Amino acid sequence: MNSKQKKIVIGVFAGAAVLLLVFCGVIFFQGKDAEQTMTPTDVAKSGEMADAPQPEPTKDPHEGLVRSSLTGQWVKPSVEKKRPVAVVINNIQYAYDRQKGTSRADIIYEALAEGGITRMLAIYQDVDNIKTTGSVRSARHYFVQFASEWDAIFCHFGHTKYAVNKMDELRTQNLSGLSGIGSTVFYRDYSMSAPHNVYTNGKRIKKGAKKLKYSLKKREGRQAEHFDFYEKETDLPGGKKGKSVSLPFSYYSTCNLKYSAKKKQYLLSEYGRKHMDIQSKKQLAFKNVIVQFVEEKNIDRNGYQTMELTHNTGKGYYFTRGKRRDITWSRNEKNNTMVYEDETGATLSINPGKTYIAVFPKNRQKLVKIK
Repeated sequence: MNSKQKKIVIGVFAGAAVLLLVFCGVIFFQGKDAEQTMTPTDVAKSGEMADAPQPEPTKDPHEGLVRSSLTGQWVKPSVEKKRPVAVVINNIQYAYDRQKGTSRADIIYEALAEGGITRMLAIYQDVDNIKTTGSVRSARHYFVQFASEWDAIFCHFGHTKYAVNKMDELRTQNLSGLSGIGSTVFYRDYSMSAPHNVYTNGKRIKKGAKKLKYSLKKREGRQAEHFDFYEKETDLPGGKKGKSVSLPFSYYSTCNLKYSAKKKQYLLSEYGRKHMDIQSKKQLAFKNVIVQFVEEKNIDRNGYQTMELTHNTGKGYYFTRGKRRDITWSRNEKNNTMVYEDETGATLSINPGKTYIAVFPKNRQKLVKIK
């Protein structure tokens, strides 16, 4: 290589070195300028982004609540710990238009008494929710049996000898209007004719229970199973038609329940008109309807009824959301078991809400009309 060639090579290397130094300098000063040009606001913003609060998890709307054993609805634990109260309700036509407090009941049974009339048994979970209820009428032994299934304090004004015997047998804690506690628990509305003018309320019931040293707290293990509840409102899978049901208990009394898609409840009517609670001015409405067919007959010449409930099984229907399914029921009084079952033999699941139970004569089943 001659001297001229050597100079060219040296020049090329020198130029490359200069370009490399320039490039590195640009990169260095650009990075430094970037750091120097960040304002305090930029720094604050970057800190805010790092410290930005994360979205809070959705609060459980049922936090601190428990499921009611009577309705499946969410209630305060203090309510679920209360012992239910059962009240015999007059349902003869004269008293029908003067009922009070029945719309507050969690469960209502309806069954024949005598002479074709029906009576109701209103079950309340929260005695403090009873502002007024009635009119209150006399006990029948099968109402004693229904009350015992819920371990309820049984309230009545009058009785038959069969009811007294059943209360003795089951050791029913009852509040009777014909006992010394009567004036404490019950009062009369003299704007109405006796014996259809007897009423009571939660305060009076509690006072009477305390005087007789009855527990007002739920006694664990004393309630029969009856049914389970769906987690949320559910349509019956494969349910049959059930938008209305007509239940002719007798020539005198026919109960009609019609489903309201707007209210998603069955509305009760009898005697050709709406069944109203004149205190709340509300028509009686139920999320669930159970028709329980029973063997029923006269027990004596007075026309008093009896029903084969002590140790028996039978069939029935369950209605909800405009549909129905066939069910069976099984009761063993000795073991304090009473359960409704679906077609598969599993405990019946019902929707959360109030329930109406028609205890209906098996020999009149063909007269039941369903649409």
